[in-house]
Amino acid sequence: MVVAGLVLAALAALVHVYIFVMESLTWTSPKTRAVFGIGAEEAEATKELAFNQGFYNLFLAIVTAVGIVLHPACSAAVGSALVFAGAGSMAAAAVVLFVFSPDKRSAALKQGVIPLLAVVALAISVALS
Repeated sequence: MVVAGLVLAALAALVHVYIFVMESLTWTSPKTRAVFGIGAEEAEATKELAFNQGFYNLFLAIVTAVGIVLHPACSAAVGSALVFAGAGSMAAAAVVLFVFSPDKRSAALKQGVIPLLAVVALAISVALS
C-alpha cells in the first residue's frame, strides 16, 4: 500500500507541475486559455494572479516530491508527513474548488482525486504498520 500511495502522490505532483506550467508560464497562450475557458483579455487581466497561483501548485508538488524521496531513503515518518502535507493540500484545494465553483467541478476532480487516493493509500499503510 505504501508503494501505491507514493506512486499516486508522484502522479499528483506531476499534474500540479503541469498546472504550474499553464498558470505561470503559458497563461496567455491560446491552448492554456482554452483549457481554462478564458479569453485573451481576461487572461491578460489575471496574468499576475495566475502566475502566483501556479507557484502555489509548484510548491505543493515539490513538498510532495521531497516526501516521496525521503520516505524510502531515510525516514518513513518524515516522508509520510510531507506527502500528507503536499497531497493533502492538493486534495483540500480541490474540495474548495468543487464546493464553491460548481462550473469547475470537472477541474476539481482532475486535480483532486489522485492526491486524495494517495493520502488514503498512505494513511492505510501507516495505520497497518
